[in-house]
Amino acid sequence: MPPDQIQRLFDAVAERRGHEPASSRTAKLLAGGRPKICKKLGEEAVEVVVDGLRGDREAVILESADLLYQLVVLWVHMGVPPEEVWAEMDRRESRYGLAEKIAKSD
Repeated sequence: MPPDQIQRLFDAVAERRGHEPASSRTAKLLAGGRPKICKKLGEEAVEVVVDGLRGDREAVILESADLLYQLVVLWVHMGVPPEEVWAEMDRRESRYGLAEKIAKSD
C-alpha cells in the first residue's frame, strides 16, 4: 500500500475506536485490547508465511492485505501514527542506503 492508502486505513480504523463492538469487526478488535489484536496480527503473519512457503502467490497477496490491516489496527491501538513508521524507514534508508531491518545486538 502506498503511504496515502495506509493513512486512509489508519484514519478509518481510528474512527471506529470506541464504537460499539457489535458495530464493526474493527471496533470489536479494538475493544478486545492489545492481546487480541496481537494474536490476530500473528495469525495473519503466519498465514503469509505458510502461503509463501507453498508458493501460492495469490494467497500471499490476499493475506498480505489482511496482515497490513491488522498491523494498522495495532498502530491505532498503541497510538503509533504511520508518519512515525515512515520516519524510521527514512532514518534507516539514510543510514544504511536502504530501509532494511536493523540487526539486533546480542
